[in-house]
Amino acid sequence: MTGRTTLLAAAELLAWWAALAALWLVLISTVDPLELAVGAAVAALGALAARAARRAVSAW
Repeated sequence: MTGRTTLLAAAELLAWWAALAALWLVLISTVDPLELAVGAAVAALGALAARAARRAVSAW
């Protein structure tokens, strides 16, 4: 990977993470530190899965 592709991959992951974390915050009823930590972790896993799925589809 070149520096440019690494930067694009990081930007894509950050965008997915932000969207999924925002969705999590909209859907939960109470905002406490544990919920924020769980939401951030789950959003990070979702961002990785979304990037992997997009790469799998666009590889063709």
